[in-house]
Amino acid sequence: MAEVVLVTGGSGYIAGWCIAELLRAGYEVRTTVRDEGKRKAVVDAVSTVVDPAGRLGFAVADLTADDGWDAAVKGVDRVLHVASPLGGADPGNPDAIIAPARDGALRVLRAATGAGVRRVMTSAANAASPSSYATEGVTDETLWTDPDDPTLIPYRRSKTLAERAAWDFMDSHPGPTELTTVLPGAVFGPILTTGNIGSVGIVGRMISGAMSGIPRIGLEIVDVRDLVDIHIRAMTSPDAAGQRFLATGEFTWMSEMARILRDGLGADGRRVPTRQVPDFVVRLAARFRDPSLREITPALGRRNRHSTEKAWRVLGWQPRPARETVLDCARSLIEHRAVENI
Repeated sequence: MAEVVLVTGGSGYIAGWCIAELLRAGYEVRTTVRDEGKRKAVVDAVSTVVDPAGRLGFAVADLTADDGWDAAVKGVDRVLHVASPLGGADPGNPDAIIAPARDGALRVLRAATGAGVRRVMTSAANAASPSSYATEGVTDETLWTDPDDPTLIPYRRSKTLAERAAWDFMDSHPGPTELTTVLPGAVFGPILTTGNIGSVGIVGRMISGAMSGIPRIGLEIVDVRDLVDIHIRAMTSPDAAGQRFLATGEFTWMSEMARILRDGLGADGRRVPTRQVPDFVVRLAARFRDPSLREITPALGRRNRHSTEKAWRVLGWQPRPARETVLDCARSLIEHRAVENI
C-alpha cells in the first residue's frame, strides 16, 4: 500500500508542486486547504502536470486555528509542512506574520506527534543567515539567524522563530516522529496556475516592464522542482532525521537575471529593464513613496552566501543552473498569460 503524505497549504506555489511530484512518485497525497472552495483550484493546478487518479484527498485546516489538524494527519505517514504566511506584514504589527508562522508550525507538530507520523518536514527560509546580508562569507546550517536583532524584517523573524519553536517542541516530545527542516533560497521556476505565483512575481514584473529599474540585490535562486526534490529526499532518507538542510541555489544578481531574460526571451524580453537603480534611490523610495520596499533594503549589495554541501553529501541533491530556472519561469508565465495581469 502506498504511503500517505500530508502537504499543508495545497493552494500555495510550492505546495502545488509538492503534490504533483509526490503523486508522480506513486504516493497518496492529502493536502490542507483553508476552505472547501479551494479544492477545485488545487486539482486543476496539479492536473496540468499529473493525473491525480483518485490519489489526492483534502482536509480543511488553517494555521491560525486548532480545528481540523487531528483529522488532517489521521492515517498519514509523513508530512511536508510548506504552508506559511508570506511577507508584507504591517511593520507596526510584526506579530501579524510571526504568530501564524510559529503557532501554525506547532499545531502541525502537535497533531503529527499525537498521531505517530513518521517524519515531519518544515520549510524555513533564511533562518540560517547573518542578520545583515552584507556580512561577507559563506555560511551553513550551523548558523542561526538572530531573531532578536531589531533590524530583522518580520518575514525573516517569523521563519526563524517558527523553526526554533519546532525544534524546541520536538526536544520535549520524544517518540517515533522525526523532524527535518529544509531552508530554501529564492524560489522560482514554472507555475502550475496563475492563482498563486509566490516569489515568481518578481520575474513577471521584470518581463512586463512594471519594474522600471533593477535594485542591487542578489538572490540564491532555487528551482521549485529542485526544492520539491530535496523535500522528498529529506522526507525519505534515514540520514536526514534531526537535520537542517539549506536548499539555496546559484547566487545571481538581479542585473544578471535581467540579462538572462533579455538574451533568452527574444521579443518577449524587450521590456525587461537594464538600468540599475542606485541604493540611495531605493532607500528614499522605501521611506517616502513605497513602504513595501522596506523589506528589500537590508539586502541591497548583499554579500552573504550559503553552502549546500551538506545537502549534496547527505542527500545527493544538486540544483540546476539559475539561467535554466529563470528562463523556464519566464516562459511559463508567458504561456499562462500571467504577465498581462502583473
